[in-house]
Amino acid sequence: MTANGALPWAMWALGAAYYCYGFFQRVAPAVMVDQMMAEFQVGAAIAGMLSGLYFYTYAPMQIPIGLLLDRFGPRRMLAVFAAFSCVGSALFASADSVTAAYIGRGLVGVGAAVTWVGALKLASLWFPADRFAMITGLTLAMGMAGAVGAQAPLAAAVASVGWRGTMWGAAVAAGILALVLALFVRDGAHGARSGAGAPSLLEGLRRVLALGQTWLLGLYSLTMAAPMLSFAGLWGVPFLMQVHGLSRAEAAFTTSAMLVSWGIGSPLTGWISDRMGRRKPALVAAAALSLVFTVAALFLPGLPMLVRQGLLCLLGMASSGFVLSFATGRENVPVWASGAALGVVNTASMSSGAIFQPLIGWLLDLRWEGMVIAGSRVYGADAWEMALATLPACQAVALMAALATRETWCRHPER
Repeated sequence: MTANGALPWAMWALGAAYYCYGFFQRVAPAVMVDQMMAEFQVGAAIAGMLSGLYFYTYAPMQIPIGLLLDRFGPRRMLAVFAAFSCVGSALFASADSVTAAYIGRGLVGVGAAVTWVGALKLASLWFPADRFAMITGLTLAMGMAGAVGAQAPLAAAVASVGWRGTMWGAAVAAGILALVLALFVRDGAHGARSGAGAPSLLEGLRRVLALGQTWLLGLYSLTMAAPMLSFAGLWGVPFLMQVHGLSRAEAAFTTSAMLVSWGIGSPLTGWISDRMGRRKPALVAAAALSLVFTVAALFLPGLPMLVRQGLLCLLGMASSGFVLSFATGRENVPVWASGAALGVVNTASMSSGAIFQPLIGWLLDLRWEGMVIAGSRVYGADAWEMALATLPACQAVALMAALATRETWCRHPER
């Protein structure tokens, strides 16, 4: 059930604010990775694993969370999991060993696990279906605001108070969010929840998993998200510093610009698809453009840095087409199973970070030649070229998945 006026937007904003926080936590290690490597005396593979633990705990929870959102509604789920974020951030900030940092980072992922699907479930309860792709894009744009905050601004904060101090601040912010969400979120107009009178949780999951389209859209989401979650989210800053000679601030600004472009492209892509009343052409175009810009930005030699930075921003905008996988996945099932559909697709997208962040780190370590500066490993251009070759391969797979996807015409089946 939906309502008119400012209330739907207020409800969406509360859910999106927590998603903004969750995305901040997702990409925060990008500007702290060398300090953590030096402090804990670990290489890129372990650092990638530490960052990737967010995804290892986040991704497996997406399907259960989608089912629970269908049954219990967003308010309780968002508030409880924000409390997990608070505890995890505090543990991470106070970690005195890699093991303790693993536990804290894992709990941060647990807390953030509800952010995206919860925000979209809240939007689905307050807005009509023909605005869902645009609202999905706007939600991602809010996430990008958090991601941008975790780049240049976070780099300045880390330089001022250290990475531990910034994580203590993140713990306080999560505690405040938990209280606000518990007090003010409402589960749809007049308290409606999509789970009322619907088939069982397992029936919703069975319906979603039985569709071949769900698997195609999951594959699309997994591979389209790889450049942003793995490059902008972790390895972009050290790549730009070590291969192209940028300062930390310049590299963080570049990845921030990528994330801003991702945030701008997301609602724009959703709006265009909503206006067309079609999903497949936008899915295909986004994957094709993302492939072109990935190859050009990362592998073309001799480009002026300003041109390379521009191509990275275009990559961010093109890869924002991954948000359409959520609208398309939701439209393949009845409304009562929408949380399950969103959870399944988001499991795939978050698995992208869990897979490709440590994979790139492992490939870098394979080609490491022993150079260490200020306690951090430095990798040569050939190591980066081999490791980052995973990204255009991902975009090629996304393009094939998009070509095999069925058009939904922006409508839910009623059965």
